[in-house]
Amino acid sequence: MQLKTKVTVRRATGGFALIDSLIRHGVKHIFGYPGGAILPLYDELYRAEETGAIKHILVRHEQGAAHAADGYARATGQVGVCFATSGPGATNLVTGIATAHMDSIPMVIITGQVPRPAIGTDAFQETDIYGITLPIVKHSYVVREPGDMARIVAEAFHIASTGRPGPVLVDVPKDVGLEEFDYLPVEPGSVRIPGYRPTVKGNPRQINQAIHLLKEAKRPLLYVGGGAIAAAAHEEIKELAELFQLPVTTTLMGKGSFDENHPLSVKMLGMHGTAYANFAVTECDLLIAVGARFDDRVTGKLDEFAARAKVIHIDIDPAEVGKNRGPDVPIVGDVRHVLIDLLRRCRETGVSGKTGQTAEWLHRIDQWKQDYPLVVPHYPDILSPQQVISQLATQAPDAYYTTDVGQHQMWSAQFLNNGPRRWISSAGLGTMGFGLPAAMGAKMALPDEQVICIAGDASIQMNIQELGTLTQYGINVKIVIVNNGWQGMVRQWQQAFYGERYSSSNMTVGMPDFVMLAEAYGVRGMLVSRPEELKDAIAQMLAHDGPVVMNVKVTRDENCYPMVVPGKSNAQMVGLPERSKLQSAELIYCPSCGAKNVSSNKFCPECGTKV
Repeated sequence: MQLKTKVTVRRATGGFALIDSLIRHGVKHIFGYPGGAILPLYDELYRAEETGAIKHILVRHEQGAAHAADGYARATGQVGVCFATSGPGATNLVTGIATAHMDSIPMVIITGQVPRPAIGTDAFQETDIYGITLPIVKHSYVVREPGDMARIVAEAFHIASTGRPGPVLVDVPKDVGLEEFDYLPVEPGSVRIPGYRPTVKGNPRQINQAIHLLKEAKRPLLYVGGGAIAAAAHEEIKELAELFQLPVTTTLMGKGSFDENHPLSVKMLGMHGTAYANFAVTECDLLIAVGARFDDRVTGKLDEFAARAKVIHIDIDPAEVGKNRGPDVPIVGDVRHVLIDLLRRCRETGVSGKTGQTAEWLHRIDQWKQDYPLVVPHYPDILSPQQVISQLATQAPDAYYTTDVGQHQMWSAQFLNNGPRRWISSAGLGTMGFGLPAAMGAKMALPDEQVICIAGDASIQMNIQELGTLTQYGINVKIVIVNNGWQGMVRQWQQAFYGERYSSSNMTVGMPDFVMLAEAYGVRGMLVSRPEELKDAIAQMLAHDGPVVMNVKVTRDENCYPMVVPGKSNAQMVGLPERSKLQSAELIYCPSCGAKNVSSNKFCPECGTKV
């Protein structure tokens, strides 16, 4: 005889049902800011916090709440949760929701709403946040009845965390939070949503076709995106790369999915990727795209991206497969599951890379690595930005790093070698102000880990008020401001493409004293302005038991290279370093700039002209 589990029904409010459901789904931290329409939820949250079941982090701006929940999710792989009230509270979340949507980050966003009878009447602090966010969420709900609350929360967590992850909005009218009803909990994983069945397993026939291409390729390249991080597929990627001796390049979102110190790594590709990654993708004969979406910042001129290569595209989202580049072998499925099946099939049939199959190709890539290395400039009296990031990488190689957006983000991507989930950066939307609150979220999730935010002097000011949150909760985050007095990437583009007309990009007038500002918030401030100060200052910062803002003055006119000029192919980079050693090949001269080139070059590495 089968015994039935007794389910206890209790009289409760919609607000209690929401908080209880969050706790049942393992939520430990909520980032948010209260207001009138969401007060019924905060009242229930107050009671739950008293029991120690959950903790609320009061941010200073709702955008900080969204980014903190985002950073929490990126660092852990769990669903991040944030709260905001109706009207301006909800609209202040929009940038953070869009950031998470573009980068496929699992979040549940709870917003307060005016009472049900007032919806549509232009009531005080009413906005249609459901309608506003439709293009930037994976799914959304308005809770019309308190009895639906537990089911909706369970569905929201299921949708946010399965398939291609993403943010889910739950809008709760004030009277729904207050109304009592007979509450029946809904346990995690118990919901079944009609029509929602993400494909997890890859098609066996297509997997066999992929193996056939891998067996034949002489110049393969494994191109790994953020989907590999979401699927926790780093071990399988390493096994595949070593089995077939595949060089590996990652996108900005894919950093950490493959050890960048590994001999097979060619690091990041794309607009500010390494020269050797961009040359490799241009000349490969097989491109294996794993959890990547052929973003424009990666591909450059799309019709010249891996133009001579066959393409295997593995992705859980069928809408991404073939969206920008038609694959020869499309495989829809969870990338980890697909790679597990592919590797199992290889073991069962004894398939691996033939001895020396890619040796010539790897030798050529190694030559590119020697000829076009990433360079750290050194100046006598002023620091270069690359020096700052390289020293951070030396002293804190295993830290969780968040960044804001701009030149410092690209230099960080070039010079930091991160482990899985230890690189946290706004990629698709490119959101300035992301780094500090994201670091806050990561540190709350992982209090025993070192968390460092690398910011620019312009971007840090967009959410600098969150220093108050660090102080209130003792969140031990280190913030390094790479300060060149500009919106650095804007200045670089104005220099390169707009005749050096620096319109509204100089940040020096009105710039605060960051040390004094940090200390006004109760955070330790530090100033570094000379090369000889840097090493010891970073050591002191890391050793300090508490949050730190380190303002590092760097050279004002440093540009981030290499750079693929918009509209050009990835092989047409500008700003490459002088070659450390020329190949023993016939020298030719660029018809445009006169630079020396070897005859095997198709484009001048100095100016990008076809030679």
